Amino acid sequence: MSNQPLQHHPAPGQPIDELQLAEIKGAILAKLRLAIGKDAGMATRRDWYMAAALALRDRIVHRWLMAEKQSYDAGRKRVYYLSLEFLIGRLFTDALNNMGLLPVFETALGDLGVGLPDLRKCEPDAALGNGGLGRLAACFMESMATLAIPAVGYGIRYDFGLFRQIIQHGWQQEYPDEWLSFGNPWEFQRPEVVYHVHFGGHVDHVDERGRDRATWRPAETVEALAYDTPIVGWRGQHVNALRLWSARAPDPLDLDVFNSGDYISANAEQSRAEAICKFLYPNDESAAGRELRLRQEYFFVSASLQDLVKRHLGADGQLRSLAQKVAVQLNDTHPSLAVAELMRILIDLHNFRWEEAWKITVATFSYTNHTLLPEALETWPVELFERLLPRHLEIIYRINVHHLAQAEARCPGDIDFRASVSLIDERGGRKVRMGQLAFVGSHRINGVSAMHSDLMKETVFHDLNHLYPSRITNKTNGITFRRWLMLANPKLTALLRETCGEAVLDDFSLLENLEDLAGDNAFQQRFRDVKQHNKLALARLIAERLGTKVDPSALFDVQIKRIHEYKRQLLNIVEAVALYQAMKDEPDRNWVPRVKIFAGKAAASYHYAKLIIKLINDVADTVNNDPELRGRLKIAFLPDYNVSLAEIIIPAADLSEQISTAGMEASGTGNMKLALNGALTIGTLDGANIEIRDHVGAENIAIFGMEAGDVMVRRKQGMDATDVIGRSPRLSRAIAAIENGEFSLDEPHRFANIANAIRFHDPYMVAADFDSYYEAQRGVDARWQVVPAWTRASILNVARMAWFSSDRTIREYAEDIWHVPVRPSPLATPEKGAQRGAG
Repeated sequence: MSNQPLQHHPAPGQPIDELQLAEIKGAILAKLRLAIGKDAGMATRRDWYMAAALALRDRIVHRWLMAEKQSYDAGRKRVYYLSLEFLIGRLFTDALNNMGLLPVFETALGDLGVGLPDLRKCEPDAALGNGGLGRLAACFMESMATLAIPAVGYGIRYDFGLFRQIIQHGWQQEYPDEWLSFGNPWEFQRPEVVYHVHFGGHVDHVDERGRDRATWRPAETVEALAYDTPIVGWRGQHVNALRLWSARAPDPLDLDVFNSGDYISANAEQSRAEAICKFLYPNDESAAGRELRLRQEYFFVSASLQDLVKRHLGADGQLRSLAQKVAVQLNDTHPSLAVAELMRILIDLHNFRWEEAWKITVATFSYTNHTLLPEALETWPVELFERLLPRHLEIIYRINVHHLAQAEARCPGDIDFRASVSLIDERGGRKVRMGQLAFVGSHRINGVSAMHSDLMKETVFHDLNHLYPSRITNKTNGITFRRWLMLANPKLTALLRETCGEAVLDDFSLLENLEDLAGDNAFQQRFRDVKQHNKLALARLIAERLGTKVDPSALFDVQIKRIHEYKRQLLNIVEAVALYQAMKDEPDRNWVPRVKIFAGKAAASYHYAKLIIKLINDVADTVNNDPELRGRLKIAFLPDYNVSLAEIIIPAADLSEQISTAGMEASGTGNMKLALNGALTIGTLDGANIEIRDHVGAENIAIFGMEAGDVMVRRKQGMDATDVIGRSPRLSRAIAAIENGEFSLDEPHRFANIANAIRFHDPYMVAADFDSYYEAQRGVDARWQVVPAWTRASILNVARMAWFSSDRTIREYAEDIWHVPVRPSPLATPEKGAQRGAG
């Protein structure tokens, strides 16, 4: 491969460099023969994909190694991002786009008789995450590479991910997601990088010249093997690594047991070790499931910290400078054990005294909180902790002693205050509070939207914020525009390049130039043509996967996110029932044609959420087959939601459903992706919806429902919603239809539990917000019918979304939390780059 300078993204119509084209074709054919072992005449589409991916990977590796060497030679501070999820999606076209090689590869493959879109379908979505948490981590990794921040992402290499969702007779069924079955051309196995991770056993203590020395004698050891995936920044100028850990037993087979004829038991140790990396979020309803979850979290934390400590010692020679050269970001509560693990490494393995080790630990870590839901903050029974991680429990107890001494000094004699901030929850069985541990062990704790950060101070971390008043800060989430605009919506991107200039690819603040065209009739028509093209593609996909024909000219109303009560897919489908009933009452009324599109997975053990999926599908079955509606209302639940499916749905959306119960959504990023692609938002004042409203303008968003303070007041008054339902005939009738089996004739009482929950236990305010939501939807209908006004609002949403770039978010992390320099935007002045994300 030549080392010629990377080609910039050619403008539309710009000719392809013939020498580069010939080189790329030769490289693909060489990989096909030498790496795949096929000639062109025998190659399958998958063979062509693997050959093309490997040819591209070669070009990435040169830049990766160069970036790594330069950062170490310069002694730059490094960021380590610990996350249990990385929802990176397909990497082939993402890497082609960021390397500036998409046009030349597409042409080369076409000349070789294969189409890039067909090859792209051969790549499975990497099953490394579930929802917004993992997708945010992926966006952040791409932005760190774009901004030339030396960084490594650490996670687990799941064999089967969360699960592959199949809908059978309306019910969610879970199957293994075998994304690795044909190999992964992007990863590099590092057989020389192996760390021992220990579990169980006991701790010995000896007095060493007046100082307590602890030695952990583990009962079990698991090996962590490293697999590296390159993450390419914009224009290929910097590449970082995503390092994922796979688990194995040190002795994979007990040969004596095998030779005795007990073949299954001979493999027991290997099976136990491998279980750690089989699935993301194993079902924790059983004691074994809870233990596996804790083993997973410690496994990836321990391997990652051992690795980064080794890297630092190799570069700097000593650990006292760790916080000056290393920043570790804990993405949510799952990696909280890193606090205790680093203390163990510093004290037990490197002989640091407690006070110095604690100072280094706090200065090294920062923690991102993603939720105010108590169950997501994680607690572990002390008994389980003591059995699985005895040394870490000792360390946590000692951290807690010092921590509670500070609490006593701050609020003398206040037992309730100490109980509130303690790392150990003494109520109803002693538990270790992992959110508290992450907070106490980090120098900065950030929320992910302005509202969320404020609520952290007022609710879950109220007392900790009083004890450590300077630690909580806000860093509103962002998305990478390279993936969610340029790749997902190429026709809109081409229109933007034409109207805002080629520089918009490097500086998305130039999207504001669209504002001058928002009312221009000719531009509006071109904008609508792009949207219609994307809607036709989605309509074809719905027909292919569901057998449901939808009208591409209808309003495409989209709610795509994991299924959870607080996200309120239930509110959406109850409103659909009420709309269906209204249409049946007045069949000759001029109803706005609407397609309600749902996608998302429910956790395997979340039975109520799975019942909501069944309700959506049962209502869809009735509505979609009612000839009286004449196709004016359709409902589609698209199974197995992932990044690739989102890339088709989002550019086609007209309306973005962001309808969580106020005060419960930390931020959301789907709201940003949809607005960036021209969807108008209908939502509550929750999470980043507030900041979206502030940026796009209150007139270009539809807000409804109670605010967070109203929700808190109503919860204190009780969860019974019969008073609200009694005042709403429309809601009462919709609930009755669901309860009485109008959508489940084969099992009339199937949804009785849902009806009872809405009536008598409604913490998520489905009933309380219903009338406001229904009226907001009819307001959307009225706006949709005024085409120029709707199009203008859609264009203004695109024009005003630049602030929601993950580049902006990462700049804020770099400057305020990690204290690492960032590269300015390629076409921006240093002053402008400091103020705006590159995209």
